Amino acid sequence: MLGDSINMIGKRLKYLRKKKGYTLQTVSEKIGVARSTYAGYEADYRQPPLDVLHDLSKVLDTSTDYLLGLTDNPYPKEPTKNVKELLQELELHYDGVPLSDEELKPLRDIMEIIVRDRLQQSKKEDNDENKTGH
Repeated sequence: MLGDSINMIGKRLKYLRKKKGYTLQTVSEKIGVARSTYAGYEADYRQPPLDVLHDLSKVLDTSTDYLLGLTDNPYPKEPTKNVKELLQELELHYDGVPLSDEELKPLRDIMEIIVRDRLQQSKKEDNDENKTGH
């Protein structure tokens, strides 16, 4: 299985490079290797060392897991702390129980009310401070 993953690196590097509109030269300069070295990675003639693999994942906005073939998602997202973004995600669940968009709507509505009230309270406090000069 690992052999299959190793042979996948070159194809994935080339796919992501082209998708970003980068040339071989551009990527090689960004990761600090010769153009021929990087071309070898894409041709599966050479295997990038771990530090270069890490640099490649950053330059190409992907994960090392994707480059290595451990996932098919080229653009894994960092977990969000933004509740609004989280509540827009597909396939959310609560302790394993799937939640539909319709079921999530009341939660989105409640969060909007909380934020709206918080913003109004903040504006009121700012106005009160300006009036008293503090």
